Amino acid sequence: MTTLAIDVHDLAKSFGPRKVIEALSLAVPEGEVCGFLGGNGSGKTTTIRMLCGLLRPDSGSGTCLGHDLLTEAATIRLQIGYMTQRFSFYGDLTVAENLDFVARLYAIPDRRAAVGAVLEQIGLADRATQLAAELSGGWKQRMALAACILHRPRLLLLDEPTAGVDAKARREFWDMIHELAADGMTVLVSTHYMDEAERCARVVYLAGGRLVVQGTAAEVVRAAHLVTFEATGAGVERAVRVIRALPGVETAAVFGRALRVAGTDRAALQAALATPAAAQLTWQEVEPRLDDVFIHMLREQEEQP
Repeated sequence: MTTLAIDVHDLAKSFGPRKVIEALSLAVPEGEVCGFLGGNGSGKTTTIRMLCGLLRPDSGSGTCLGHDLLTEAATIRLQIGYMTQRFSFYGDLTVAENLDFVARLYAIPDRRAAVGAVLEQIGLADRATQLAAELSGGWKQRMALAACILHRPRLLLLDEPTAGVDAKARREFWDMIHELAADGMTVLVSTHYMDEAERCARVVYLAGGRLVVQGTAAEVVRAAHLVTFEATGAGVERAVRVIRALPGVETAAVFGRALRVAGTDRAALQAALATPAAAQLTWQEVEPRLDDVFIHMLREQEEQP
């Protein structure tokens, strides 16, 4: 039987009259990397803060690392690492000094050895004496990750950890995430990058505070029932302006020299591609991608009253 690191049911949270989370149930097995997707305001950060005990749900129940979410929040917080969207360390302290401060908060024995070990693990040893304020975005994220795993948590909650960093830094960061998962750590990570979501064993999509779909990337794509066509060649930039407004076309976008369109009504989409503006191009049906599904779900959310 699979042991669940996160097992919550019917969570709800409101701030005044605004419902942020409604009837949210989520199960994440131990040792899994789970991607948390959703548009701005979908409730991802609020959910993460409830899971780590910083916010109390208005209703619902469940466990995190086997501890009751409502009555054992303090115990849960000692066993998780939470990386917020905002870099929240002291810029006038060095990397090592910041980590030593975190080690004191967790009362970690032999702090010097613990800090030295995590500096080596995350590749920060040669920057230990550098002021945190002088780090680039990618190195700041590494330092924040080091602080999150310093006390050897069983669960890592990452809230858009690679926002604003370059592609190389993002890839290196994700390599580290998978190394941690290989050692048994469970990771729940929110992201807007579809290439990152595809690196997760499971993806969960939130919209309007509700869980819309969850599963592997392939399962989520199949569940959307999208039909996708692609054309390449000259003139796609001119054609997209007309094609985007045709009935049956939910999305139309240019990627380099390729024009990609998607919709859920195959007949309507094929009729659109037979119109003069589209017929000048050569089309072929292609497999939908996760970013096609993401835009489709955002569109559905915006159209709801």
